[in-house]
Amino acid sequence: MSDVPSLNQIRQACSGCSLRQLCLPYGVAENDLDQLEQIVSRRKPVAAGHALFHQGEKLGALYAVRSGSVKTHALSRDGNEQITGFHFPGELVGLDALSADVHGCTATTLETTTVCAIPFDRLDELAGRIPGLRRQLLRLMSRELVADEQMLLLVGQKTAEQRLAALLLSISSRFHSRGYSATEFNLSMSRDDIGNYLGLAVETVSRLFSRFQSDKLLRVRRKNVRLLDVDRLHAIAGIGPLGPSRARA
Repeated sequence: MSDVPSLNQIRQACSGCSLRQLCLPYGVAENDLDQLEQIVSRRKPVAAGHALFHQGEKLGALYAVRSGSVKTHALSRDGNEQITGFHFPGELVGLDALSADVHGCTATTLETTTVCAIPFDRLDELAGRIPGLRRQLLRLMSRELVADEQMLLLVGQKTAEQRLAALLLSISSRFHSRGYSATEFNLSMSRDDIGNYLGLAVETVSRLFSRFQSDKLLRVRRKNVRLLDVDRLHAIAGIGPLGPSRARA
């Protein structure tokens, strides 16, 4: 079962959160923000491997990642697992259940992670009364749709090296928007996870990391990655600093 917020959890002061500009409070008027804070609770940090919710489970809450990272993954009818996304601080997890009221995937922490839990029934009621909150919820849903479309394009039309370069640049951009380094970060996901997400064999992923390192595109030390030549990575991925290039991949 998913973790339903309880009364003994810590009330989250959204107004003081460093991730406010990326999360639900963005665009919500100051005089309305207190109503959102009343329903948001911050969980104690949980270890890697903790499931926030399971595939097939009824929607109870959305989860905003405050620190750490989460992967979403689904089992197909033949029992194969497919990773559908990686989620970092400031991103919402659980939006997949909005259409059918049931989660189509499982969300699992990749490292020690803290999340804010937002009961969806109360959020839905608030969004009906606070226009800024409703608009931000729609923005976040739109962002998820765009990410899904980009993933389909990545796996369907890109070469193996383009896929890995694009993933690294996506993670770089997301960390940068959160005030972290855009060129040095830890990859919390395993090589197996990366391969599963990109539709590549784990041996291919390992070989590409070695090649990128030999070509002085990046430096890898265990989970730490430092991007040494971002411009060349953009060229490999076929995307510019502001988005996809016009050239066909």
